[in-house]
Amino acid sequence: MKTSREIAADYSRSPSAAEAATVPAECAGWRLDAALAALFPEHSRSRLQGWLKDGSIEVDGAALAPKARVHGGERIVFRGAVSAPADGAAAAEAIAINIAYEDDEIIVIDKPAGLVVHPGNGQPSGTLLNALLHHAPVLAAIPRAGIVHRLDKDTSGLLVVAKTLTAQTDLVRQLQARTVKRHYLALAHGLVERDGLVDAPLGRHSVQRTKMAVVRSGGREARTHFTVRERFARCSLLECRLETGRTHQIRVHLASITHPLVGDKTYGRTKSGDPRLDAFPRQALHAWRLALRHPVRDEEMGWESPLPEDFAALLTMLRG
Repeated sequence: MKTSREIAADYSRSPSAAEAATVPAECAGWRLDAALAALFPEHSRSRLQGWLKDGSIEVDGAALAPKARVHGGERIVFRGAVSAPADGAAAAEAIAINIAYEDDEIIVIDKPAGLVVHPGNGQPSGTLLNALLHHAPVLAAIPRAGIVHRLDKDTSGLLVVAKTLTAQTDLVRQLQARTVKRHYLALAHGLVERDGLVDAPLGRHSVQRTKMAVVRSGGREARTHFTVRERFARCSLLECRLETGRTHQIRVHLASITHPLVGDKTYGRTKSGDPRLDAFPRQALHAWRLALRHPVRDEEMGWESPLPEDFAALLTMLRG
């Protein structure tokens, strides 16, 4: 009996490009959503489940539940252009964005500090998502306008956006498989003596619910590798590499080893003994390198972003 991977290799067309498909005999006894996931691996199982529930996919002329069992030979028909709308409240806004790379499948953005990635409480507009909808209206048909990972408002640097459902699913799977390489430059308080790894699960702070914290019980796995690049009198320049991508991960992990980020008002210090560090207005964190496998061409790609002016100027002062 063929595995789902082997079935996917035999049949690799996308629902948006196929009027009909036939469930192979090898899928007999499977759940319908599992069979569809094997036939169309470029789309996530949850997305296929959504199309089944809203009637975009019919099986032998009927709408079936994702958990229905198939026998093989069923005719699968996609009614109209299947899509997954983005946030309905989001509007396109003419906000300038710095594009490091773009093709038909992905956009790599070099985000400035101060730009929120996604609308939320207290920030309904003026975000990267709003800017993306203006730059590429096709993103209105992609969940979250194709955003697959985020940077904090005051963190600068690179992030990737998907322009198609297929690319989005593939990028999410790469992130889940931890094959996307994300490197950051971070200026941390104190003298970090050696390279290291922080392996500590993260979760919501037990009291301050807007903050994250190291949570020994019930937290989500989180691993941050760091390398010392340069040492100054009262701080250290680190290169951090993420294995996982939890909210505020680098900020919380470095604070947990008594080396919080310079300028981090949430997890850091207000006084360091160096007025140049205390005056820095944001967390000194920059996503400087991003590498991934192109979701369609299957080639390894990578980009680097120079330090923003404020971060570079601070380093120049410290070196002087």
